[in-house]
Amino acid sequence: MADKIEYSNKDITIVWQPKLCQHSAVCVKTLPNVYKPDEKPWISIENASTQELKNQINKCPSGALIYYENKQ
Repeated sequence: MADKIEYSNKDITIVWQPKLCQHSAVCVKTLPNVYKPDEKPWISIENASTQELKNQINKCPSGALIYYENKQ
């Protein structure tokens, strides 16, 4: 398993760190159109606004999901 996997839109890059994930499903419950564990890739970043993504990632209890701003 990779140490981290990145998903980007024009504004931010989401970094998923699977080894930190506690599978609390906060992400799936908060944004089910984005986080789909049964699909590959399991994150469809285009299905939410950047602000919705940031709000959800800030609630990740394990810190497995983080983000950084893309340089414009």
